[in-house]
Formats: sequence, C-alpha cells, structure tokens
Amino acid sequence: MMLNSKSIGNKIAEARKKTNLSQAELAQQVSISPQAVGKWERGESMPDIVTLNRLAEILAVDLNYFSESFHRDQIDHMDRESADHQAYLTEPVSKSENQVGRSWDMSKGNWENADFSGLKNLKEQFSSSNIKNCKFINADLSGLILGKNNIELCDFSSSDLTNSKIQSSNLLKNQFNRCSFIDADFSRSNIGKCNFSDADFTGARFDTGCFESNEMTNTVLKNTSFKNTGISDVIFEGMIEDCHFEGCGFYKVKFQGATILNTFFKYNRKFKKVEFSDCKVDRLTYAFLKNNEANLTGITLLEESAY
Repeated sequence: MMLNSKSIGNKIAEARKKTNLSQAELAQQVSISPQAVGKWERGESMPDIVTLNRLAEILAVDLNYFSESFHRDQIDHMDRESADHQAYLTEPVSKSENQVGRSWDMSKGNWENADFSGLKNLKEQFSSSNIKNCKFINADLSGLILGKNNIELCDFSSSDLTNSKIQSSNLLKNQFNRCSFIDADFSRSNIGKCNFSDADFTGARFDTGCFESNEMTNTVLKNTSFKNTGISDVIFEGMIEDCHFEGCGFYKVKFQGATILNTFFKYNRKFKKVEFSDCKVDRLTYAFLKNNEANLTGITLLEESAY
C-alpha cells in the first residue's frame, strides 16, 4: 500500500463522514459496489478522474481537494473497474526532484459532461483531447497549452487563459465570456460560434486559422493581431487600439460603433465588403483603411485632440 493512495482514501473517508453518508450510500450514488469504496478508503485502489469528479460533486468538495496527493507511481493502482475512463495523472517530466506540486494529466482523453471548475495548474495536461459539455468556470488556465484539441459546448466563463497557446484545435460553441486571453496565442485553429463577451484579448495573436460567427460584445482588443486569418460573420465594436489585421480574408464582417486607433490594415482580402457603421478613427488608421481599399462610408475622422 502506498502512502499517497492512503492519503486519497483518507480524504474520501473524511469527506464522506462529514456528509453523513455510509460507504453503501456513497457507492449507490457513484454506481459502484460498497466493496470498491472500502478499497479506496483503505488505499488499496483509487478512483479515476471522472469518478473523482463525481465524488467531488457528491461530497461537496473542490476537485483540487484530491489533486495534491497524486503521484506518477500510483498509475498502476488506479481503479480498474472504470478503465474505459482512466486519466493518467503524471508529474511533468520537466520538473526536478526538488520541485513540489502535482499536475493533472488528462491528455489524449475523451471528456464529456465533467466539471473542472476552479481547477488550477493544468498547463499541458489537455493536449490531443476531445472535450464536450465540460465546465471550466473560474479556472486558472494561465499558460495552458492546447494542441490538436476538439472543444465543443464547454463553459470557460471567468477563467484565466493568460499566456495560453491554442494550436491546431477546433473550438465550437464555447462560452468564454469574461475570460482573460492576455498575450494568448491562437495558431492554425478554427474558432466558431463562441461567446467572447467581456473577454480581454490584450496582446493576443491569431495566426492562420478561422474566426467565424463569434460574439464580441464589450471585448477588449488592444495590441491584438489577426494574421492570415479567415474572419466571417463577426461584429467588432467598442475600442480597438494598436491592433493589427494583415493577410486576412473578410466575409460579412462589420465594425459597428467602434473607435479604432493606431490600427494596421494590410493585404487583407475582400476588404471592400467590410461594413463600417458609426465608427471613429484616427488619421493613421484612416490612411491604412484607405490604402486597403476599405469602404469609408460610416467612418468619421477624429481630431488629434480627441485621442
């Protein structure tokens, strides 16, 4: 029996007793045998990540309540009764022996209807995964690397994705309202029908992908760049400052009630069809727009004292 397995068992037992549940009652709610619960609490086996997520809901604890006790040597001790849903929890190879802390590794998995809200320090632990109908509300996802992911119908509301890297991924119908994407990188990714209301894209970079039918109400665009990106069915509004649009294709795009300052437009395709409605721009931006053959109807030139 390993120490960390025992620690996990103690945590389950402690939370179970606080909620006044017997082992049999807990087993019934998780749809397993009472004997399996007994093995967990004695440290003889451990539930997988999906079952832990369910336990966290039943026992009214945060998923991080369990996470600090995992170690790579415990992989072989995971509960084989739910092998189809196993998630291998490993310590990143780059960590030295003197470093502390553990990370979830949920890469190369199929995740559906799971609640990861409030989870922290995921970093590279979700690469090459299919994620659907999951919750990541108020999660600390700063520095997260998503490579070759398919993410659909998930809720990331109010999460921190600062310095995140989303690469070669598909993001469809997700909620990203109030998220921080400061200095985030989006490359070779298709992003469609997502809600980015009140999100902060300061310093974010989009390169070689599609950005289609996304909600951008009250979105912060400052030092944000779009390069070689197909942009369609999107309305840009509010303050757009020090941004960069280069080599992009535009289809059914509208700038509405926007104030656009010091923003670069170059080599964009089908830019004549972009609609500007009640927009205000500075002289430099106006020159870039004119050079890119924009339809300047609906654009008002700001006096220098106004910016």
